[in-house]
Amino acid sequence: MYVLYSIFLFLAVLLYFPFYAFRIKVLKRERIHLLERLGFGLRPSSASAPGLWIHAVSVGEVLSLRSLVQELRKRHPSWAIHFSSLTNTGIRVARDKLGEVDHIFFSPLDFAWVVRKFFRAIQPRVFILAESEFWPNLLHVAKKQDIPVLLVNGRVSIRSFARYGKLMPLSRRILSQISLFLVQTETDKRRLEHLEVGADRIRIVGNLKAEVHLPIFAPAEISQLRESLKIAREKKVVVAGSTRKGEEEILLEAYREARRTRPDLLLIIAPRHPERLNEVEKICRNYEFRVARRTEGVPLRAWDILILDTIGELAQFYALGDLAFIGGSLVPWGGHNLLEPAFYEKPVFFGPHMQNFAYLADLFVQAGAARTTHQGEELLQMFLMVDDQALKTMGRKAKEVLDSLQGVTEKTIRAIEFFMDQTRGRG
Repeated sequence: MYVLYSIFLFLAVLLYFPFYAFRIKVLKRERIHLLERLGFGLRPSSASAPGLWIHAVSVGEVLSLRSLVQELRKRHPSWAIHFSSLTNTGIRVARDKLGEVDHIFFSPLDFAWVVRKFFRAIQPRVFILAESEFWPNLLHVAKKQDIPVLLVNGRVSIRSFARYGKLMPLSRRILSQISLFLVQTETDKRRLEHLEVGADRIRIVGNLKAEVHLPIFAPAEISQLRESLKIAREKKVVVAGSTRKGEEEILLEAYREARRTRPDLLLIIAPRHPERLNEVEKICRNYEFRVARRTEGVPLRAWDILILDTIGELAQFYALGDLAFIGGSLVPWGGHNLLEPAFYEKPVFFGPHMQNFAYLADLFVQAGAARTTHQGEELLQMFLMVDDQALKTMGRKAKEVLDSLQGVTEKTIRAIEFFMDQTRGRG
């Protein structure tokens, strides 16, 4: 089975090369760092220090692990922490936000010989995966080398569940390599059990993303930031975070309609992927609004729409806004993290497609802390912000719900420490 998988992967990589060359030379897109993913230049770990290898696919997963990494470093300073990510943005955010990590690198291409090279260099005692990163050879090699594998902040989306079900023999084999699943909800547990994972290997601990520790901004700091961005005191700001392709047009239609009666309204758009920035700017200019980018400098020229074209500032912009819209939810993507605006007591809105955060979305809606909004009139009403007091109440409730979800990091660390203790005798 693993041989067939490796052959298929090799053919896929081979077919990808012409497209990759076109991306780099013609479209001027970011490189995929192929040599690094093949293990060239990989820094060997110190043989004297026991190590953890933590893997997260991209930005959201990297940020969700920040408190976990900080606490592991505090409790176990003698352990080396190695951290890998699949994407360029994930690596950039890890380097910026995870100062406690000893070694940050791109995840290996999932060929057995490449993966073995990484394990030889890193020599981890425990291997930790975030959310749903199941690479067959990566897991298989870890199992053969008797390295325990933990899935933290685990979730099984409807889409993944259907895919695993169709490939049941392969899925069963892959999932059997994982020592312990720490999952977010009862639904995730039931889906794993349906995929023939034993209940004794599954624990419900909650969502690490609920452990939000963000900078607290004084009112004077927010006022200064608004002033630097040319946001007058009387202006109302909607922050649309992590938007996906197809959403900007929907939001802009409603925004244009709302501006006819609310000229005091401003919109900040933060596209999920930096490579879409030019595309999003072009879309915004089609609506004849004054459009600016965050990186244009301070002070900015006057604007109606500000495009957030930096990485790592979205939380700060949620703090200065009056209302937050969560992207990836007006189109069938599955939504994004709604907890950062909740931390700043902002009313939270999202579209009908929040499958990736279904449990949290339902919890917030039921508590009156968030609202699902569809296209058309509902989206227009969101922009109009008719009942200011009701929105403030929503924001307060959002913070209360968030506060009730704390404690996941501690449960996760206890599980990791169990396996750390089990491997202490290894040389």
